[in-house]
Amino acid sequence: MSSLENNSVPASEFQQNLTLLRQIYFFSGLPLETLKVFAYLCTREKFRAREFIFRQQEDDGQAFYILEGQAQLERTVEGQTTTVRSCEIGEFIGGLTLLGDRRRLFSLKAVTETTCLVLNREKFNKTMEQFPNLMIKICKAVAQRIDTWEQRFLADRVDQCGECLPMLGVTLI
Repeated sequence: MSSLENNSVPASEFQQNLTLLRQIYFFSGLPLETLKVFAYLCTREKFRAREFIFRQQEDDGQAFYILEGQAQLERTVEGQTTTVRSCEIGEFIGGLTLLGDRRRLFSLKAVTETTCLVLNREKFNKTMEQFPNLMIKICKAVAQRIDTWEQRFLADRVDQCGECLPMLGVTLI
């Protein structure tokens, strides 16, 4: 198996990582040179069924892209755990943790054996130091994602959740 210079990432895995990163909104506006660095720095981690990928209130500084399997997002309040939603193959979770210290508001638990592409904050920050002018592209991508989410929520759910309306306005930040 061929591998990249001084790294254990096989060339085929590197190419897969690069292709995936180009599809993730968070990275999609970045130039190929930067994406190649991130593709090289990503790792793949496997989680057993019922294993926590991350836990509420922790700051692990990692973002995850689900490659295989299924996970569920949970929130615990006063000892009561509620499943928020399922997370499937192709979901990117935790991008904001790459941008700064952030305690998790939810836990993510593998439902089945789950494999994730993982990038941590330290590697992200070191790369962004090399390409500081690109942070604006990431901020724009995140802002667009928030705007799209809020528009979709208003179009699809506001009539079902009238008491939610006063809590909206995330795009006004």
